[in-house]
Amino acid sequence: MKTPPLTRRSFIKTASTASAAISLQGILRSQQAPAVQPAGGSPNNRLNLACIGVGGRGRAAIDALKAENYVAFCDVDELRAAATFKEYPDVPRFNDYRQMLDRMGGKIDAVTVSLPDHMHFPIAMSALALGKHVFVEKPMTHTIWEARELARVAREKKVATQMGNQGHASDGVRLLKEWVEAGVLGEVREVQSWTNRPLSHWPQGSLNVKAPDHSKFLPVVPPTLNWEVWQGVAPAREYDPMYLPFNWRGFWDYGTGALGDMGCHLLDGVHWALQLDAPTHIEATSAFPSNLTGPSASLVTFKFPARGRLAPLTLKWYDGGLIPPPPPEYDPARTLPDNGTLIIGTKATVFASLYYQSVRIIPEPKMQELAPTLPPKTIPRVEGGKHFEEWARACKGGPAAGSNFDVASRLTELCLLSNVAVRARRSLEWDAAAMKVTNVPEANQYLRKEYRPGFGV
Repeated sequence: MKTPPLTRRSFIKTASTASAAISLQGILRSQQAPAVQPAGGSPNNRLNLACIGVGGRGRAAIDALKAENYVAFCDVDELRAAATFKEYPDVPRFNDYRQMLDRMGGKIDAVTVSLPDHMHFPIAMSALALGKHVFVEKPMTHTIWEARELARVAREKKVATQMGNQGHASDGVRLLKEWVEAGVLGEVREVQSWTNRPLSHWPQGSLNVKAPDHSKFLPVVPPTLNWEVWQGVAPAREYDPMYLPFNWRGFWDYGTGALGDMGCHLLDGVHWALQLDAPTHIEATSAFPSNLTGPSASLVTFKFPARGRLAPLTLKWYDGGLIPPPPPEYDPARTLPDNGTLIIGTKATVFASLYYQSVRIIPEPKMQELAPTLPPKTIPRVEGGKHFEEWARACKGGPAAGSNFDVASRLTELCLLSNVAVRARRSLEWDAAAMKVTNVPEANQYLRKEYRPGFGV
């Protein structure tokens, strides 16, 4: 694929061609301003926040950041956003993020992005072009190239960023890292992680989902939905209610499947503690993958070389009902939960829950035995594990948020590499430095994508 790199010049040129895109004058003004917007432009050092996606998952940001000042809401689905609009009747509302940023950009300090995966990159990049602080729900982006590009531009703009994998603000990911660094687990050469996704009401896999046939019946777009902007950069399709508000995540054009959905939670702690940035080999076995959707189930194996003092490691990911055999240390009277991660060391094995709220050495008697000798807590904690508030403090000049784009881009890349292997249907050799699959050239087409014009990319 010969899509040129996104530069400041190409971004401005493309954005200005769309009738509702951010104005060239507005972007030029932003480039003359300081890279970091003045934090807390409203009284009492409150951030002026614009929220894009305010129904569904977007409510999490709104509910967590009520101490800040909302200056604009944007949602393509007026019906789904109705409760938020009713609760905040005085906040200006939009159904097109381009219009919102164009008209309200000068009043905005920071932006939250809570919507389908395929639109994370164009919206976040539009906000970064204006020098805004950015929060993006997980996964950070739809492709590996997008993750690296967002991280690069965020560094250039020197803004505060955060990805919405809320477990990274928990005590558990810090405990795991402290234990690994202190040698409590010994050498860790194996990690197993699993999820029950995709759920039964989430269509994924070619045997149970097909492209809608509109030859005889064409659903009518609801008057409360801006279908054109919901599709955004994805290939144009006729509206069909099967895609939204939830099922989009199984379709390659919009979502990233089970691992894209849950990997940024379940793999977060091990990625950080064990420095799992760059596997060299990825192999995927999957059930019923297609060019339309992700598989109904998959087993993905990642191979990591030694990383400094850390031993070579194999990471196995299971989804769609597949689950690893419980290790000998696991209580035989209990079954493994629907989601979890096992970190298997030569001295101890750890079980971590979905969001790392619970991180325990198993079996429990061994946890109790080792408790007095566990290392002290040396990594700063996030008060109350409040992920959104951590980002808000970073926007106001505090320490960088834990899942900032430099960290989040590498975790997102790890998760998305599994989908490259699933879609290529081959074992892959990965050169992270070159961002290239070296043994299956055709697999590189999945590292980035073409964009439907008119959305600033």
